[in-house]
Amino acid sequence: MDLDALILRLLDDAPIIDQGDLQVRLKAVGHELTQSTLSRRLKRLGVQKVQGRYRRVESGGQQALPEVSITEAPPNLLVLRTAPGFAQALGLSLDSDPAPGQMGTLAGDDTVFVAVLPERLAEVKAHLARVLAAR
Repeated sequence: MDLDALILRLLDDAPIIDQGDLQVRLKAVGHELTQSTLSRRLKRLGVQKVQGRYRRVESGGQQALPEVSITEAPPNLLVLRTAPGFAQALGLSLDSDPAPGQMGTLAGDDTVFVAVLPERLAEVKAHLARVLAAR
């Protein structure tokens, strides 16, 4: 059985509430993965934590992403506004691949504050505008 099929079978066989538990179960059958490798594999398989346990989530097709506006708040903040409920996912996405000079994010319900080195404010804003336009 290939690793992807094994992961899906383990998720179906018993409630798995954290990736550490899944790592232990995989190791018991001869597959030792780092947490980051397992996390990437779960993402590729469409596995998400739903109601406290990991499950495969079927995609309902392409979902339209909400518009995002970017406003400068000098000297070192960018304010991104999006639809209610999308800010935390947007913040996580920005944190996973930060632009040079991007120091971190703080996300609410529909707003993300992006802390930036002051000398890189315009550069990070342009980078984020390109990334957001490409999605």
